[in-house]
Amino acid sequence: MTDVRLQISDQAEEWRVLSSQTPFQGRVTGVRSDEVEMPDGSVARRDYQTHPGSVSVLALDGQQRVLLVRQYRHPVRQRLWELPAGLLDVAGENPLHAAQRELYEEAHCKAGEWRVLVDFYTSPGGTDEALRLFLATDLADSEEERYAAHGEELEIEVARVPLEQLVGRVLAGELHNPTLVTGTLALHAALTGPGLDALRPAGSPWPARPFTE
Repeated sequence: MTDVRLQISDQAEEWRVLSSQTPFQGRVTGVRSDEVEMPDGSVARRDYQTHPGSVSVLALDGQQRVLLVRQYRHPVRQRLWELPAGLLDVAGENPLHAAQRELYEEAHCKAGEWRVLVDFYTSPGGTDEALRLFLATDLADSEEERYAAHGEELEIEVARVPLEQLVGRVLAGELHNPTLVTGTLALHAALTGPGLDALRPAGSPWPARPFTE
């Protein structure tokens, strides 16, 4: 059992990789297969999805409603309620800029205040995807022309739902998108705990996906 006197925080560590292959590389993600030396000297293969990283936005309006989008997700055969989100398309891209772009493209909104709500790995046993989730407040409609949606984006629905209602739906097992679940509970914890001023500034360092802008 871990000594509770130790600081509870994740630490960087890398076990020896004896060989590495990429049997598949798509437009955005790929599959990597590594032969990894275990602590006992044995060797195990680890297959995982490579990913450039993502950003997401929990946009909260003055009525304590969260802005949601609903999209069809083919792998799970469901239309899920989610938070606006997107890829870090350019290596080293400032995640705040990417998040602002996604809020405009998916919801035609802008925000006056931005904070980091939480950083997490979406599924660290199967992918190296890292996601930064921002809290955006002081919402307003964008003055720019609406983003010209195409493909699956044409099916996006937008809604604003009270935070307390989302908390209940999450705990009832009615919402399943991991970013929405994480963001909803993290925001609730912040509001009922230390407050929003305790959140990190929007430009805080992100070791999982370093940026320079």
